[in-house]
Amino acid sequence: MAWTKPKYGKAKIDRAGHILVSEDSTEEEKEEAMSILNNWRSSHGYPMNTFQARLRQVSKKVDENYLVVQRLKRAPSIIKKLKRDQTKTMSLSQMQDIAGCRAVLSDVDKVNELVGIYRKSRGLKHKKIREKDYIKNPKKDGYRSMHLIYRYKSDKINTYDGLLIEIQVRSKIQHAWATAIEIVDLFTKQAIKSNEGDEEWKEFFRLLSSAFAKIEKQKEVENTPTNNANLFSAIKEKVDKLKIFSKMRSWTQALKVIEPKLKEWKFFLLELDVSDETKPNLSIRGYPEEGETIATEHYLEAEKLQSDSKDKDVVLVGADSVEELKKAYLNYFANSREFLEYLQFYLEKRGEV
Repeated sequence: MAWTKPKYGKAKIDRAGHILVSEDSTEEEKEEAMSILNNWRSSHGYPMNTFQARLRQVSKKVDENYLVVQRLKRAPSIIKKLKRDQTKTMSLSQMQDIAGCRAVLSDVDKVNELVGIYRKSRGLKHKKIREKDYIKNPKKDGYRSMHLIYRYKSDKINTYDGLLIEIQVRSKIQHAWATAIEIVDLFTKQAIKSNEGDEEWKEFFRLLSSAFAKIEKQKEVENTPTNNANLFSAIKEKVDKLKIFSKMRSWTQALKVIEPKLKEWKFFLLELDVSDETKPNLSIRGYPEEGETIATEHYLEAEKLQSDSKDKDVVLVGADSVEELKKAYLNYFANSREFLEYLQFYLEKRGEV
């Protein structure tokens, strides 16, 4: 199959990033800059697929209940990240998570086992440039996961050499927490994931991350109650005040999903529309393994139609089946069942986990 190749040098790519975040840029400049961004993003497809294949192979050895998917970062998310980090050394050409592969494993022990295999890999031509352990050191917002960032290197052709690929490895409970935030963001039109949103919701997820860390016997989030009774009381108060169970269940029940008839797809274009809160709908288009190029073209078209809309969301992801897709992208299906089960377990134990 024909994979997209990078057309532009780093200087032009970074210039495009500056144009996209500048208020002084003309529409013509932004259109050209978006074209450069799209080529740069799509160029990560081949190396991302290479990393995904190995991640799937290693995950299978570690955990028979593994889940592996891949995705290219949404253009609005790329631009938002560039805007947010303008004061830092962020540049479009060096953004580490444009292409991402994710493994979800049963528990933290299996996460550590998989990461250990990557650490011990001998003769791996790709260079690991960074490792971020957000399980041992959770983010202030409560996010917990392992991140490995690699610089792609081929011993055959250098077309994609230097492109950055991020591997995320997380446990099922960490995955449930992270996707629950995205569900809330989608249906309440917040940006809790980017630390922008209602303080009550943000504090609920921070507190609950500490509770889930206790369940996993891992480090808790800074500045949350260390006493079990106090943490339980704070979480219970938020659950009741925010009506967590009724809200999240109602979103799941309301969502109408339009699925492709055939199941043998490798790429999926998800388009979520929550403009009518009573009738949200998710449309899924499937593509075969050799259809990555046309899938990417459709992705770009959909993004243009949905630009600047808080009511609509679109993403192109790779997965082995619709079933795997549903497990990995619970947020797009408003599927909070596992999250609510973990929460219910914690509440029934009254924090004594």
